Amino acid sequence: MKKLIYKYHIVFPFIALMCIALISCERGFSDDVEVATFGSNPEIYTDAPVGLTDEFFESFDPATGANPEGFGTDENEAYSGRSSIRIDVPSPTDPDGGYIGGIFRDRGKGRDLTEYDALTFWAKGSTTTTIDQVGFGTDFDKNKYAVNMSNIELSTKWKKYIIPIPDASKLVQERGMFLFSAGTSNNNGIGFTFWLDEVKFEKLGTIGQPRPAILGGQDQTAQANVDTTVPLTSFTYTANLPNGQDVTVSVTPYYFDFETSNPFVASVNEQGVVSVDGAGDVDPETGEPDAFATITASLGGLNAAGSLTVEAVDIDIISIFSDVFANVAVDNYNGFYEPFQTTLGGSIEEDGGNVINYTLLNFVAIEFYGRGGSGVPPVDATEMEFLHIDIRANEIVDAADYIDISLHNNFTQSNEVSGTFRVNGSDLTSNDWVQFDIPLSSFSGLSAREAIGMMLFVSDGTIANVSLDNIYFYTEN
Repeated sequence: MKKLIYKYHIVFPFIALMCIALISCERGFSDDVEVATFGSNPEIYTDAPVGLTDEFFESFDPATGANPEGFGTDENEAYSGRSSIRIDVPSPTDPDGGYIGGIFRDRGKGRDLTEYDALTFWAKGSTTTTIDQVGFGTDFDKNKYAVNMSNIELSTKWKKYIIPIPDASKLVQERGMFLFSAGTSNNNGIGFTFWLDEVKFEKLGTIGQPRPAILGGQDQTAQANVDTTVPLTSFTYTANLPNGQDVTVSVTPYYFDFETSNPFVASVNEQGVVSVDGAGDVDPETGEPDAFATITASLGGLNAAGSLTVEAVDIDIISIFSDVFANVAVDNYNGFYEPFQTTLGGSIEEDGGNVINYTLLNFVAIEFYGRGGSGVPPVDATEMEFLHIDIRANEIVDAADYIDISLHNNFTQSNEVSGTFRVNGSDLTSNDWVQFDIPLSSFSGLSAREAIGMMLFVSDGTIANVSLDNIYFYTEN
């Protein structure tokens, strides 16, 4: 179980606007009023686009590197009929953009897709590679019920692909008919072509074993201050396809219904944002507040795997690296030191979040002292009591293996002091997260900590592949 401590607010600026819109539209209706319905045409592209915008393909923003020039139709290639969609994926150095992606949007007010259980399409590639992402539910204005599947493996022959709909009852007015994004990261930077055909929604009736999950299906714990928020992440839906294979898609939190076990401690909104509202009601037996609340979810009446147990606390934090804290500025997460350092890596995306991953580790530093005149200030940890860090050894570890963590105060100055704490191999679990709360007093030799500017990790190759997350100093009030 991975433990996180949260303190800072996560701001969602559109929440207030959404609430105002919902409240302003909440009116009573007479029995004589007929609720509006929308067309249910399942076809998106057969031999031509069906009911899509005049532009047909709406590209992602070119400012993000999206290439709007590689999209078209092909009269010489089709799975069925006389034409298909042709997409030319550019190389990363293409002056028009290094990847291609965008959406197909319904021309009208949206479609009622409640009678279908899957988005299906046929595809083939000029080579065996992958499409980064396909899905539906994104229309650039409302992405409430977006569903995306990653790393679609292409064949040089036509193949049918199925994206299950998690809960079709939600899709009463959907405009985001299709989404795709493709680059060359899995093709050694070489551009390629792929084709799409027979893109449509279907009622297959053979999709089974639905398994929704939050937090990647993990039971997690968190500590958070009252009046702060904790965002739930990694919403997924897994189903078994007609061919017997499982497929997992990423979905938005709006597909889920959330519950809290203790509303005196925490509540959760439809966006999966947990609010820590109080320290808890007093337990009549102990006289102490029950400061815990467990957040669970369901989708379409099915309990979702994963939960978050929140404890209301009173702590102060200085975060170096975390997805949910206000991180201090850093110079880098890999201050490469030639010629002796072999360590590669840094911050990467994983399961919808960010972690630090190092490979070929012998030693590596996270620096935050103003290297190269960056202006990044060192950290004053004088009032802090602990260093928290999550470590995952991505390999088999032996008891004799180790990772030394060193903190350096007034780094590069004549009055520099430092201290080291050793994490032994016996303290780690192979390929699983382990959390450490290390008293700063354990860093022997660190006689001052008003200007900590470097955190050094040394394994001397005993552990070569490691991931780090939730690195922060904290104290309990």
